[in-house]
Amino acid sequence: MIENKLPQSFTQFAQGYETSYEVSLVIPTRNEAGNIEPLLMRLHQVLKGIATEVVFVDDSTDETPDVIRKLQEWFPLEIRLIARPPERRRNGLGGAVVEGFQAARGTWVAVMDADLQHPPETLPRLLHQAKKTGSDLVMGSRLAPGGDAHSLGFKRLFISQTFAWVTRIAFPQRLRNVTDPLTGFFLTKKSALRMNELRPDGFKILLEILVSHPELKVSEVPIHFGRRNAGESKASVRETIKFFRGLLRLRLAGQANFVRFLLVGATGLGVNSLALAAFTELAGIHYVLSAAIATQVSTLWNFGLTERWVFGQRETDRSFWQRLVSFLTMNNLMLLLRGPMIALLVSQLGVNYLIANLVSLFTMTILRYLLADKWIWSKTKPMEKRKTEMNLLKRSASTRAEQFGYNYSIHNILKVASMYELPELEYFRVPALSGDPDIRLRLERRRKNDRRRSERDEDQPRRSTTDDIHYGESLGRYGFEITISNKDRVDVAVSPILKYSPHVLYTNVVEPILRWSFVRKGYVLMHAACVSFDGQAVLVTARTDTGKTSTILRTVDNYACSFLSDDMTIVGRDGTVLSYPKPLTISNHTLSAVNANSSLTLWERIALQFQSRLHSKSGRKVGLNLSKSKLPAATMNAIVQMLVPPPKYMVHRLIPKATYANYAKLSRAVIIERGDEYVESLHHEQAVETFVNNAEDAYGFPPYPILADSLSRWNGEDLHPQEQAIVNEALAQIPTVRLRDPKFNWWQKLPVVTNLSIGSQQLAAADD
Repeated sequence: MIENKLPQSFTQFAQGYETSYEVSLVIPTRNEAGNIEPLLMRLHQVLKGIATEVVFVDDSTDETPDVIRKLQEWFPLEIRLIARPPERRRNGLGGAVVEGFQAARGTWVAVMDADLQHPPETLPRLLHQAKKTGSDLVMGSRLAPGGDAHSLGFKRLFISQTFAWVTRIAFPQRLRNVTDPLTGFFLTKKSALRMNELRPDGFKILLEILVSHPELKVSEVPIHFGRRNAGESKASVRETIKFFRGLLRLRLAGQANFVRFLLVGATGLGVNSLALAAFTELAGIHYVLSAAIATQVSTLWNFGLTERWVFGQRETDRSFWQRLVSFLTMNNLMLLLRGPMIALLVSQLGVNYLIANLVSLFTMTILRYLLADKWIWSKTKPMEKRKTEMNLLKRSASTRAEQFGYNYSIHNILKVASMYELPELEYFRVPALSGDPDIRLRLERRRKNDRRRSERDEDQPRRSTTDDIHYGESLGRYGFEITISNKDRVDVAVSPILKYSPHVLYTNVVEPILRWSFVRKGYVLMHAACVSFDGQAVLVTARTDTGKTSTILRTVDNYACSFLSDDMTIVGRDGTVLSYPKPLTISNHTLSAVNANSSLTLWERIALQFQSRLHSKSGRKVGLNLSKSKLPAATMNAIVQMLVPPPKYMVHRLIPKATYANYAKLSRAVIIERGDEYVESLHHEQAVETFVNNAEDAYGFPPYPILADSLSRWNGEDLHPQEQAIVNEALAQIPTVRLRDPKFNWWQKLPVVTNLSIGSQQLAAADD
């Protein structure tokens, strides 16, 4: 039995015991004497077969600890008691839970209240969900689909939902998939928590864990919130004040300077807009040039406030004039991006130039703060610390450079090891590769003189050879630059900017390499979507920006089929189709196909309206036009997509009932086109030619057109004939149909043109 006297370090105390329990159940109590025995009776019934200890952490002023002690003597469950003295109760229920965590001896730690509102019968489901999904934390949610909280009554239910909504608004990214961030009923893996980072102050410890441990994999189980058995609720005005105080602390933790920077930026927006309007309307200057002049005015204004208010107390190595020149330089360099962005918003999307200017300034704010904080007003470091860091850098530079923390195995056909995360390949991510990688992706580490030598010839700034392919733009390693060693193992070195623009890194670099690597393995990466009806695969191909994504979304939403891919599909010679489920890019014309019941949050839906326009057909057209000029188009594309990432979501986020298939047998092929209504069967040769041409159409943006000849060669031979031969064999016995529709409703005609039995029974199954 654990009483009032505890070791100074709970961690040391807990280490005195072996981890012999599967679950430690931490129950904070305060005046719950009437609830303890009925709670333990229900726990004993539902936890049979699960090695469990129950840890009560008590702050009571009634006989609750005495009741627990009596039950310890005869009850079959392992029961422990931490009776906290008054001086340790100031951090409330959250502090009690943390003390229970530190004393727990189980692999998993569950938290619940003693009042029986949290149903004990759900505990095995939480544990099963954690093991089944690999989650680090599983919460019992009152507000998830299938959950119920009506026992709270209308008033408390309204307050609870309002608090949950406010909390999700405060942390939209971290809590985007969490319906009930304030629940007190959850289970987590003890080894996944860092106790020293928890600063509990009130009764919402789960929120503290979610925010301070963003790496945790989280899932939910719906619960039916019960009625209180005995005692009184711990919620009060005081606890509510603590909650909002803690919410503000978590939201602003370590971000005071950033908040001040935002406020300075807000005043700068007003100054910039007034100056822009004055130069444009009064002086008659073109709005793009006016934006450049207005930037000088607002930059000086922002610098003065940033210097005095934001970083005024910080010691820095840079002089005042160095900071001023650096700040001016930073803002003016951003005009390289703001100019095209404003022009795109005004000329292509019809946005008023004042609004376009505000949007461009807003998107730059975070990048400007990072540069200001880490570079212009960087903190002065003690000499000893500098020497230590330099020695560590020298010793571990080569080691760090070779660390490939992201591994992907694509159906065990191709293995990719990367220093950078590739979200498009997340479906194929594995903890470690079983053999040597086929493709390695790393940071560009060539010496400066080597890069200059490769760019010395002004007439040929971009060059490539069969085994060593290089592409670089005028900005060198500070822009878009890649080097590809096209050998048995393809080594790809990329410039640092691509780390922060993963979509461009994958689409413009990795995917073209994957295309020809698959051909060398006897497969093709077809530019086609694929769904499966009872194991029969239907390929749907189209030219870029035709409507393939919308067609697949509507097909998956309306028919009983499984999803294999949306953009690219792996096909073998024998007609075996392998899944390639990348996140779907939602462009402007695809928005209408997104299910109204999708799991997108409110903020994701709002952002989607802007993102989908920028990454629509018109946005890509502007990019392609820029690529024909002498501007660094690939670099500009990387920066734009770094600041405004494309809206990409896995299909189950858009269509909740969607299911995935790993493979299927090719049964039908459909080519969709825009135009007058028309259906025809294609000869085999026409079908092969169309699929091959559509594959080439998928790679039109720099640098692929320049590198295409080198990438598609292996041992001196052109791989195009091999790719066409694989397509020819795969489609040999497969009927192919060309389908045109002026209203873009190709999905409605798929059952007819494919001759598959997609009848009312399957439709009913899909609705279920």
